Formats: sequence, structure tokens, C-alpha cells
Amino acid sequence: QVQLVDAGGGLVQAGGSLRLSCAASGRIFSNYAMGWFRQAPGKEREFVAAIRWSAGSTYYADSVKGRFTISRDNAKNTVYLQMNSLKPEDTAVYYCATKRLLWAGQAIDVSEAAYDYWGQGTQVTVSS
Repeated sequence: QVQLVDAGGGLVQAGGSLRLSCAASGRIFSNYAMGWFRQAPGKEREFVAAIRWSAGSTYYADSVKGRFTISRDNAKNTVYLQMNSLKPEDTAVYYCATKRLLWAGQAIDVSEAAYDYWGQGTQVTVSS
């Protein structure tokens, strides 16, 4: 069993920044990816970013490339999402999730259904 606790959301003006964190505990997979998804009211949950834990390789949705950065702290089993140049369109509940990989270099899956465990979500609101 893996438990994820995500935090760091809040209210920020357009152009501002927030840093989300997601701490993992429990039985951690040997090879896994950690990802961030978001869901705005009335919309489907969408992929934001992910990182292969061992390799550190990352993948971003086109909508956040150049603005968001996903990173990890191995010692803390924590993944972060640094969100810069925030836009009102970024307003959503952000969820961290983890997916077991068959091997360390497995292609990152952007499908929500592919992820195994989820955090509770943290609200990000960007005002115009």
C-alpha cells in the first residue's frame, strides 16, 4: 500500500507562483513514476507532468511546458511541482499520483487510469 499526501495549493494572482508537494509513504515500488494531474470544475481530469523516479526524466503537458517544473527529493520520497507564470486557466484541484513501471525507462503514461495511487488533491486558484 502506498499513501500520497499532496499539499501546497492556494490562491495566487496571475503571473505568480506556487510550489506543490507530494509525500509518499508505504511500500514504494522499485521502478515507478510520479505524476501530477488536475481537474477543473466540469472538466475531465488531465495530465500535467510526470517524472520517472530513478532516472529523473520528465514529461509535461503542452499547456504547462516552460512554466511548470516537476522534481523529486529522493531522501524525502517527495515530488514537487513548481508552478510559475500561473494563468487563470491553471485553476483546478491538483492531484499527485504514482504508477508502477515495468522497467525504469518505461514510457510515461499520461492516462489517469494507468496510475495506481492518488493523493487527496490540493486546490490551486489563480485570479486574473
